[in-house]
Amino acid sequence: MTLSMYQASVPCFIRMLGNLSKILDKAVAHAAAKKIDPTVFVNARLAPDMFPLSRQIQIATDGVKGCAARLAGVEIPVYADTESTFPELQTRVTKTIDFLKSLRATQIDGSEERDVTLKLRGKETRFKGQIYLLSFVIPNFYFHVTTAYAILRHNGVEIGKSDYLGDFE
Repeated sequence: MTLSMYQASVPCFIRMLGNLSKILDKAVAHAAAKKIDPTVFVNARLAPDMFPLSRQIQIATDGVKGCAARLAGVEIPVYADTESTFPELQTRVTKTIDFLKSLRATQIDGSEERDVTLKLRGKETRFKGQIYLLSFVIPNFYFHVTTAYAILRHNGVEIGKSDYLGDFE
């Protein structure tokens, strides 16, 4: 049995974004229970030179919507990157999931050899579709989702590995 480009991307992205949404819900509940201003979490970071939680979520969602659109050959949705509250971050995650759900396997399958060019650190970087997905997008996506999780966990939100992995039904 082979694994298609669609199967290796969209369902995995949707699943992890759903898990991230539930983690954000737990952060909101934690802030309310502990009487902590939620912006403390939204602006929290693991190290002074790292992006805050809000930017981690922006990068994660940008990465997967851009990937799916490029592989499907459709226009990439543009978001303003102005989210500063949990409701705004949740809206962004939901919009991304909705976009991903709008794509069909037939749009993405067969994109292994599609040329993808990105501007990274001021220079053009070229990929073939499969390498772009497997060696760039997936690791980058999981890095930013994991970092968002770690920021919240570090700041006392009661989440664990089972929250990150989600339910398996």
